[in-house]
Amino acid sequence: MNYHFQAHRQVRKNLLDILQNTSHEDLLLIPDGFNNNIYWNIAHTVATQQLLHYYLSGNPFRIDKYWIETYKKGTLPNLNVQKSEVEDLEFLLTETSKTLMKDFDSDFFSDYTPYTTSFGMDLKSIQDAIIFNNLHESLHYGYAMAQKRAVLGEKI
Repeated sequence: MNYHFQAHRQVRKNLLDILQNTSHEDLLLIPDGFNNNIYWNIAHTVATQQLLHYYLSGNPFRIDKYWIETYKKGTLPNLNVQKSEVEDLEFLLTETSKTLMKDFDSDFFSDYTPYTTSFGMDLKSIQDAIIFNNLHESLHYGYAMAQKRAVLGEKI
């Protein structure tokens, strides 16, 4: 699992880089052809990680439920995000990754409820969920990169 945790840290580092190097205005802009924004895609990865790993294993979330309810699948982008919330998300990107690794190493995920994702993947264990989550976060990293290019193109 070390490789998968390394991949998770790298995806989170890439998401953090976009978050820190995109203007607040650009994070919240919904580019033409999209139904969400860069910020939503990044916050969504944190919310989904908690659902896939903690909820499905019967454990409490490691973040405030606000993040889950506001950025889970099916939610709409929050266009009134304050800069303090962006800073909170920066913290969560790093800390939830570290916490996941510690929890995994301490056998925190002894039970897991099987789940079939909307992507069509069957998750039967926490290991499956960690591997799938990397795929999911990479997908949203790609969306965030495409949205950033679209936002910058709209400004030209």
